[in-house]
This record gives sequence, C-alpha cells and structure tokens, in this order.
Amino acid sequence: MKDARTVILEPILTEKALRLRDANNQYLFRVSGDANKIDIKRAIQKRFSVTVKNVQVVNVKGKPRQRMTRQGRVAGFTPHFKKAIVSLEEGQSMDFLETV
Repeated sequence: MKDARTVILEPILTEKALRLRDANNQYLFRVSGDANKIDIKRAIQKRFSVTVKNVQVVNVKGKPRQRMTRQGRVAGFTPHFKKAIVSLEEGQSMDFLETV
C-alpha cells in the first residue's frame, strides 16, 4: 500500500476546479503517475477523513512550448501529469487549504 503523501501531490485550484467543487462536490488533485483509482481513493479517505463516492483519472499531456534565444529557437513540452477527479458522498466536504 502506498503512502498518502506520495499518491496525492497537490490540489488543483483553478476556476474550473472551484466550479466543480461548488456544483458537484468534486475535487481535483494532481496525483502520482503510477497511482491507480484504488490508491487514490484510499489516500483521500485517509488524509482528509471523508467518504469517497467515485474517482476518475485523466492523463494530461504536456503542451508544446517554444521560445527564442540567441542561439535560435528552443522547442519543448510542458510536463505530462495525472489528474484525479474525486467525488464525495452527499454532505461530505474537505477544506484542503488548511490541511495541505
């Protein structure tokens, strides 16, 4: 069993994430690349003491980026990462701004 701190890397705090939290009681987290849904569910329940209803996982590909330097154009990508969308049971909530 993996440690909760190695599975959950950080919460994702964007406008879309806040809308999902308010409308559907869903929270977004950046998770480890080798974590699966079961590991994520156990880590969330252990770390935040809540009941998880559903976990969805998305592999986000890095976006292409380029910049100009004195030597010419440098092209690359932003890092790939794995994102988890965690749905909680009705009446459950987590205030991870204080916990994380």
